[in-house]
Amino acid sequence: MNFSRVLVTGGAGFIGSNFIYYTLKHFPDVFILNLDLLTYAGSLENLKDIPAEARYQFVQADICDQQTVTELIRAYNIDAVVHFAAESHVDRSILGPAAFMNTNILGTFSLLEAARAVWLAEKKLKPQQGRFHHISTDEVFGSLEPGAPAFSETTPYSPNSPYAASKASSDHLVRAYHHTYNLPVTLTNCSNNYGPYQFPEKLIPLMVLNALEGKALPIYGDGMQVRDWLYVEDHCEAIWKVLQEGKVGESYNVGGNNQPPNIEIVDAICALMDEFLPDSEFRPHQKLKKFVTDRPGHDRRYAMNTSKIERELGWKPRHDVEKGLRKTVQWYLENKAWINSIRAQKQYEEWMVKNYTKRGEK
Repeated sequence: MNFSRVLVTGGAGFIGSNFIYYTLKHFPDVFILNLDLLTYAGSLENLKDIPAEARYQFVQADICDQQTVTELIRAYNIDAVVHFAAESHVDRSILGPAAFMNTNILGTFSLLEAARAVWLAEKKLKPQQGRFHHISTDEVFGSLEPGAPAFSETTPYSPNSPYAASKASSDHLVRAYHHTYNLPVTLTNCSNNYGPYQFPEKLIPLMVLNALEGKALPIYGDGMQVRDWLYVEDHCEAIWKVLQEGKVGESYNVGGNNQPPNIEIVDAICALMDEFLPDSEFRPHQKLKKFVTDRPGHDRRYAMNTSKIERELGWKPRHDVEKGLRKTVQWYLENKAWINSIRAQKQYEEWMVKNYTKRGEK
């Protein structure tokens, strides 16, 4: 396929902004309409390096506003939707699940209805003429026991947090719109992303920023939780592959094939901080580690079987965790203005106090 007029939802967020940079850089004939409400994790600072050009347009709006979304798809002649917009932090979903139900479920419903109205009811597009691509997570599959086989596309859903349940619900909606209305959809379920522009409530940027200031590095439980770490640029490449070449109605697992326990990720970041900041008063940064009370219902292990996307579309991750972490830490250290803009947000500081400072030591 050759979809060239793309609506990106949540394009001011972490993965969405990286996807926009990736697409504009590699595909000069593509136009992107970025729709974002600019909630706490979305910031135009993430997009300040995009040149002013006719191939990119930003609109601040809510994906739950179905009328506005419908008008945008119609007015900009959109032929592909890449749906990132979501509330995405498990801890936040535990403390305040309502926003997750609204954005992740009702927002996805609104987008599906808008695409159905314009593509199917008005334009009567054939399946190959439009595409709704939905980005989801490995957390919909639940938790793996040690030694259990990695998640595949046929693994039954078993979400364990309000966040995971909301994403599972949205996945089911997307599939239902394909099977019921023949809306042309594809889905990807990704593992833990990391890289530039990630809001520092997530593990890797939180560790980097706290180490930079000599603050405690909070590690949940015993730190032996296992995640599959996917460098965000690799994820963007996979999304584009699936959007253009994936089979309608199919889902694809996307992972980095890197599965160290969280404590090893923290240790690697500390070592990189020691290397990059040899004169830091906080060296060795290992001494900043602090084990804190674990998250309620914390999933122990995730792992992704990516053989389907490798076999059918020829995609493989380009970054192992060592290479990806080095690039990521360097980026944060070289982009102090971005860090300061995030720290200046009142709600960011309030969240850090609420979720980390007040979390008890083990």
